[in-house]
Amino acid sequence: MDSSLHEIWQTASSSPFKPAVGKGSQFFVGFTLLLIGLSLTGGFAFNRSLLNLPVYGVPAGLAIAFGTVYMFCAVGVYV
Repeated sequence: MDSSLHEIWQTASSSPFKPAVGKGSQFFVGFTLLLIGLSLTGGFAFNRSLLNLPVYGVPAGLAIAFGTVYMFCAVGVYV
């Protein structure tokens, strides 16, 4: 670990960060994830059981969570 901070900075500048989802498509991805999450929540609400929790509940929660983050990024609310 003999690298100085300046050397690390120079190395990092030659390879810029490229996100997996581009800025232009974050709104579409976020909106789609929110719609999927809300529809899965509705499916879980119609038939609540322990068996349906991993089928509907967990994916619904994850889709809503990631959809919210993508929508925050798309409209300019940075947390």
